[in-house]
Amino acid sequence: MYRLRTPEGIALDLHALVDERYRDRGDFTATPVDHAGVKGLLVTDSLARDSTEWSGVLSDLTGIDVRVASRTASGLLLVRTQRAVYAVTYGMGHHMIDPLRLDLGFGLQFALRSLDQHSISLVRRHFMDARGRTDENSATRGGELRDLGTEWIGSIVSKITGTAVDLPLTHVSDGRHTLRVSCTDSSITLPLGRTPQQFLGDLRVIEDTCDRPAPLPGLESLARVRSLRRRGRTTLVRGLDSQLDQRLGDPHASGLTLSPPSECAPHTADARAVRLMYGSRTIQVDDLDIDDVRRLVRDRSEEHRLRALKDMRIQLFADAECTDPLGAPVPGHRWITAEVRSGAAYHFYWQGSWYEVGAEFLQALRDDVTELLSRPSGVVLPHWPVGERTDEAWFNEQAAKQPGYDLFDRKTVRTGTFRGGGLEICDVLGPEGQLIMVKKADKGTSGLSHLFTQARAAVETLRYDSEVREKFLARVAELRPNQPPEEILATPTVVLAIRLKYGVPLTADSLFAFAQVALLQTAVALQGMGARVRIITIRA
Repeated sequence: MYRLRTPEGIALDLHALVDERYRDRGDFTATPVDHAGVKGLLVTDSLARDSTEWSGVLSDLTGIDVRVASRTASGLLLVRTQRAVYAVTYGMGHHMIDPLRLDLGFGLQFALRSLDQHSISLVRRHFMDARGRTDENSATRGGELRDLGTEWIGSIVSKITGTAVDLPLTHVSDGRHTLRVSCTDSSITLPLGRTPQQFLGDLRVIEDTCDRPAPLPGLESLARVRSLRRRGRTTLVRGLDSQLDQRLGDPHASGLTLSPPSECAPHTADARAVRLMYGSRTIQVDDLDIDDVRRLVRDRSEEHRLRALKDMRIQLFADAECTDPLGAPVPGHRWITAEVRSGAAYHFYWQGSWYEVGAEFLQALRDDVTELLSRPSGVVLPHWPVGERTDEAWFNEQAAKQPGYDLFDRKTVRTGTFRGGGLEICDVLGPEGQLIMVKKADKGTSGLSHLFTQARAAVETLRYDSEVREKFLARVAELRPNQPPEEILATPTVVLAIRLKYGVPLTADSLFAFAQVALLQTAVALQGMGARVRIITIRA
């Protein structure tokens, strides 16, 4: 299901919402619908091909005349309500929607107000930098966002899948089913009622859910990057558009790259050709590059290049002859990723819209750091008085004198990989097998990067290097013959013990912003490897 943009008003001719490529075809049929309260337009299409593109390949390889026909069916139901126009698609019906009509906030707006924070099974995110990086994490049984290694700092979520809660939809009305929902930035995939009454009831539930004022608990982090989409053509947006326009005309401009739109991302690996179409000009390339896009628009006059990019269409094909499309042509500006810095603000152009990173950023950072610092560690460490011994080795020895603690500082594990100085797994082993790592940051928090690197290296090596793991567990068994050493690594707990200057408490206020970011990124990485993370202050 999609929600469509109708600036003309919802009473417009629904035929205008269908991509013109389909309206001009002879096998296209459009039938007005007014049935039991469902009002709209039903569009169907069936594309037949006498022989598939790969039939010729098999013929060449085998010497046998291979002719396998194919038929692609598409269904599209456009439905008006009092609030909006929606498109419900079947088969390849999503290709028939004019891509300029997609409401690009609809899917995530619904997801953030309906999904159970404890049952997220997939998250796709795009990092807000000029490299256009994308990653996708999934979990078979589902879990929290944190379990999937989702990093909210400087990234946009474009797809999320999970179980919806407290939605009275037809599918769960019998009490026997759960409601699995998959949302992209522009679409919702979920089971809908099959009768007109059930369908309209489900549609009202979806609309009411989207109208809720705020995301559900646990999903707020996905809404921290603010879209400027609904801000209109403000002075800010006009200025950002102007800077992007200038970069499109400069072949040497930095901070500009390509990132496939969400509807094209699943097909990029299968694409064998890409076609760029602008007016009467067409360029076909094997592998799309930012210079290919610039070449079509850079000769336009200043302040007209971005407009030209919006008029351009880019389409992926599964074959070099461009006879097997992998989706509809998508406006060129939705392929562009750009970053613009202006003072303290950081703006990012992605999927045809501007986003702002910085608004409420520090508060969001503070909230997450405060939550991380509040987690109980089960570890007690002695004070480290100001003016006494200043080296970490001395403090580790004092900590290990406590009952239930063991010294591992400078007791490195040496293997064929870690020769010479070896690898130090932790400084002190806690009473419940906690891997305690100690760092004094008297000269500021920049020195904490070594601590964070040590923690990630230790957990990663214990997880993937069997020789290191065996030698570490053997040493634990020697020290603690009554404690099964395997329990320590089943779900390891990493305790980062930090002494700031003068022994001041560790809080969001006592850490610089960049140290907070590094701390959260370390916690996310460790949690993604199955470790629990705890932070404690070493007081003076």
